[in-house]
Amino acid sequence: MNSLAEPNLSHASQPFSATRVIDALHGVLPAHCVLHREEDTRPYECDGLSLYRTLPPVVVLPETEEQVVAVLRLCKRMNVPVVARGAGTGLSGGAMPHSQGILVGLAKFNRIKHVDVASCTAVVEPGVRNLAISEAAAPYGLYYAPDPSSQIACTIGGNVAENSGGVHCLKYGLTVHNVLRARVVTIEGDVVELGSDAPDAPGLDLLALFVGSEGMLGLVTEITVKLIPRPACAQVIMASFSSIEAAGQAVTDVIAAGIIPAGLEMMDRRAVQMVEPFVNAGYDLTAQAILLCESDGTPEEVAHEVERMEAVFRQAGATRLQVSRDEAERLRFWAGRKNAFPAAGRISPDYYCMDGTIPRRHLARVLGAIEQMEDEFGLRCANVFHAGDGNLHPLILFDSNKPDEVERAEKFGAAILELCVQVGGTLTGEHGVGMEKINQMCVQFSRDELDAFLAVKRAFDPPGLLNPEKVIPTLARCAEYGKMHVHAGQISFPDLARF
Repeated sequence: MNSLAEPNLSHASQPFSATRVIDALHGVLPAHCVLHREEDTRPYECDGLSLYRTLPPVVVLPETEEQVVAVLRLCKRMNVPVVARGAGTGLSGGAMPHSQGILVGLAKFNRIKHVDVASCTAVVEPGVRNLAISEAAAPYGLYYAPDPSSQIACTIGGNVAENSGGVHCLKYGLTVHNVLRARVVTIEGDVVELGSDAPDAPGLDLLALFVGSEGMLGLVTEITVKLIPRPACAQVIMASFSSIEAAGQAVTDVIAAGIIPAGLEMMDRRAVQMVEPFVNAGYDLTAQAILLCESDGTPEEVAHEVERMEAVFRQAGATRLQVSRDEAERLRFWAGRKNAFPAAGRISPDYYCMDGTIPRRHLARVLGAIEQMEDEFGLRCANVFHAGDGNLHPLILFDSNKPDEVERAEKFGAAILELCVQVGGTLTGEHGVGMEKINQMCVQFSRDELDAFLAVKRAFDPPGLLNPEKVIPTLARCAEYGKMHVHAGQISFPDLARF
């Protein structure tokens, strides 16, 4: 196995000529599929993480799988890096362009090819919006379960790249649990199929490896997803608590009682007060934290489960309980949670959305630490998260017109991520590593582990041309970051010990 000290990315030493690449692309793509003027490429300089920007020298928008094959073969031959992009809603910089490469936008792959009612599956192209799948399946009483907050805009190809989740992932799983098959183009231009339409496929589970690989292993051109029957009934409990600790304990108690809600979300007081004027969801503005807990199934099942959950919340000290009275109110409760990000834009020039996952038992401790960090870094933070599976989404509020605030926001985010690792969690739950968390990868993983990740990438992408310089840090980067403290499998962070 090659060492991280010798990444062997041969394109790094090759001269890049945009003119030469553009001329070559015009040989395999129609002229309207190749963008190279600055006014055309500027919209592609970043994804949803606007802290990191690079103007792409050229953007291609292929319309067929054959064109994707031709582009990748050309890039392999010319030794040109390739970055894939869906809708650009990602929040980790995974779709940030390479300064000497090609950005491949897959937005034109937007067909829903087939909805199979008998097998409860749909065959779609990667540019299909997440919500569009459920809309197409709705006449048959079916829907696609993973529902990121950006589901009206994000694409299924991007969901596959990041292994996206959503408010209902606690019960129904992440993208990896809801995709059966993917058609993928490799850097050599070969088309391969991973997974199968059957519940299982022979051989190694390469589909699970590909989902969440952030565009480092290949470009997907077709996806078969699972659909599930829409439940006959669904209700949401909004539970208010006078402290974060009580709300965190209530989350633990619900799961300990053997209840797996369809969704279990938490918002702290700042998040509630930020969202309510924007959505008018009916949230309790006096609570220190609220939980949104959904039950779905038959009316009898829902009634029984809601009764059990209410009892757990009362025992945990809930100060107010409100159950959605109809479908409109249920959707309004969720609209507040799903609009937390745009609501942040109403009260702050910029926000930095973090993504870390922790054991549920540490929710109160970590949120308390984040509150102390607000004082340390001099920035406000609103907390919304998938409480049921411990996936945090702190929203750090700052002003990018003030350079010192940008630096403090980045340091604040790094401290949150490293605290997640310290308490036994992970750096990401659904947003990916991209550019954002590459330094913290040095904290979570040892050199041997990072070398193993790099070996997997090399197996799929020997020249290292697919989304390079992201996700897997080099040894030099980790040495420079200087925050790897691994001793007999234990990770310690003296600078965070006070939390």
